[in-house]
Amino acid sequence: MKHISPYVQDFIQYLWLEKGLSENTRQAYLLDLQQFEAFCQRKGIQLRQVDGIHVGDYLQHLTEQALNKRSIARKLSSLKKFYQYLLLEGLTEQDPCAHIDSPKLSKSLPKTLSEQDVEFLLAEPDANDPLELRDKTMFELLYACGLRVTELVSLTLQQISLNQGVVRVTGKGNKDRIVPLGEHALEYLTLYLKTARMSLCQSTCDALFPSQRGRFMTRQTFWHRIKFYAQRAGIQVHLSPHTLRHAFATHLLNHGADLRVVQSLLGHSDLSTTQIYTHVAKQRLQQLHQKEHPRAHLK
Repeated sequence: MKHISPYVQDFIQYLWLEKGLSENTRQAYLLDLQQFEAFCQRKGIQLRQVDGIHVGDYLQHLTEQALNKRSIARKLSSLKKFYQYLLLEGLTEQDPCAHIDSPKLSKSLPKTLSEQDVEFLLAEPDANDPLELRDKTMFELLYACGLRVTELVSLTLQQISLNQGVVRVTGKGNKDRIVPLGEHALEYLTLYLKTARMSLCQSTCDALFPSQRGRFMTRQTFWHRIKFYAQRAGIQVHLSPHTLRHAFATHLLNHGADLRVVQSLLGHSDLSTTQIYTHVAKQRLQQLHQKEHPRAHLK
């Protein structure tokens, strides 16, 4: 195992205790800081001795390694948060990242599916098969509620209220939000709980959607399930684990939903994070206009 500075260890612990960040997020910070510490060790520099020139050299090193701007920006963000923590704890007298700007990033539009492709994907699992009914119910919840994959696979029975037709989602920073299920999701969730779940969960597992081993499903397993059904449905669009979440937001906006309502449903703390979906929606509307409007093309 790589050597980890006690300052880094304390910082990762701080992210859990004080910030409530998820295991996946903490691991991402840890990896970024391990790589930076390894760079410093090769240069004979201690973490508390780092200055702006050292950070600049590290960013140059990452650029020479052909790392893309988005990855470099994320690693710089990890460093900034780490040194802000050291300042807060009185473990350093300066922030070596204070005057270093992040690389300029162009906003990449999230990949999404057309409403027709979503219908194809949702219709693909066989509701008569317990395993496929589980998958179909998961897809319905993702699309109806705009959940993150981590939020979905972490759901417990206690977070669902069939009577009220809502799900209580624990998002980033352990913040809870209540999201309506919608008719189709509620219908399949009710059927799944009455039939399929008991055959998949022989133990006392509290997971709403247990794996075949009766445990909480991993994000990777769910991602493989999405790819499996997309291939079976003949969907050619490139998919990501959050494809249905992106489709949820885009399709709501296409149908006139208020941006702040979508922000609340997605669990975004900052409206600017949600605003990128307005670009996707506008792009889709422009494509439809070009294709369908009788005067969109010159004769």
